[in-house]
Amino acid sequence: MKTKPNLDVDTLEAISVPNTMTCEFIQTLVNNYRNNHLVFVKDKLGIDDAHSIHFDLATLKKFISDIETETQKTNPGIADEDLGIRFYYAAYPKATDWEIMSGTPIGVEYAEKHTLVMVPTMKMEDEEGEMLPYDFNPLSSGSEGEFLAMASKTTDLEGEIISQNHGNLVPPDSTKTESF
Repeated sequence: MKTKPNLDVDTLEAISVPNTMTCEFIQTLVNNYRNNHLVFVKDKLGIDDAHSIHFDLATLKKFISDIETETQKTNPGIADEDLGIRFYYAAYPKATDWEIMSGTPIGVEYAEKHTLVMVPTMKMEDEEGEMLPYDFNPLSSGSEGEFLAMASKTTDLEGEIISQNHGNLVPPDSTKTESF
């Protein structure tokens, strides 16, 4: 049985350095959103929109694992560095149109609030030979042509697509856990 070597802290730090930003920079970005976009939505649309969303780590890890697992089933040659996630800004429907949400655990208190929808991406070569991250569905049959068709919107998509949406929006959830 092969065992993993013991790595000291210095070695681990050299292998993986976390991405960081200063608190001041984060606060500036958050304030820019709240003082511009959020105010505009409130003034022009009359919506008390959400200003943050929380996804627990288990949900994100499962989403990433699903992308990797399903992609490998249909395209075992795809490297991890060719996969990614695109975050689309989105908004829930009006309360009067909430029937589209039937069958989901998402309550009407989320009506008209913005959210994020995450979809898988895969780097593929475009017409000019550039490698670009196209949206794709790991559940499709796996031919690159189908992935490109999905990415270029040359076909109508139907059915289930691996995706992730609902996290905890603030508001309606409590702001007491936020730092920014």
